[in-house]
Amino acid sequence: MKKYVFLTLISLFALAFTLDKGGYEVGDKASDFSLKNVDGKMVSLASYEDAKGYIVVFTCNSCPYSVAYEDRIIALHEQYADKGYPVIAINPNDEEKSPKDSYDLMKVRAKEKNFPFAYVYDETQSITKSYGATNTPHVYVLDKDRTVKYIGAIDNNTRDASAADKKYVEDAVDALIKSKEVPTKKTKAIGCTIKWAS
Repeated sequence: MKKYVFLTLISLFALAFTLDKGGYEVGDKASDFSLKNVDGKMVSLASYEDAKGYIVVFTCNSCPYSVAYEDRIIALHEQYADKGYPVIAINPNDEEKSPKDSYDLMKVRAKEKNFPFAYVYDETQSITKSYGATNTPHVYVLDKDRTVKYIGAIDNNTRDASAADKKYVEDAVDALIKSKEVPTKKTKAIGCTIKWAS
């Protein structure tokens, strides 16, 4: 009986620790997902059979920070997709709380900006919660095995891309391509808070 109680306590402690973490940390293995893209097709990490890693970006239509980074997110995909590191953009916002981030308006925005990457909707917000994303934009760089190698901001200058002298995502992916250690593993994601469902 004592052994059963002890094991139960250990299980509860482990569960509490997992919940307390509030999402992935660097070194954790991310779960795959299946989310609807703006073209109506379901997208998962496994969809990218030749991927050597992934640039997962939580972003949206309405946040000024996300809008400021749109061209840089496009540039990341254009720079790294052919090298095996595609961008997958996930809209985490509840459309009732943020109507400008509805699935229909995602399709409009993707067409306006000619997004070359998948732009998928986390309608239940379960993937956003599992990753622990808090802002838009919020980036997770994963390796081929879906191990988290970097979490945080794209770079250190929201307002002016040309003035950014720390390009965290580029540095992380470049390091992975060269089989080197990622130089900066975590930064603070600067942006709008995610609009959670009630």
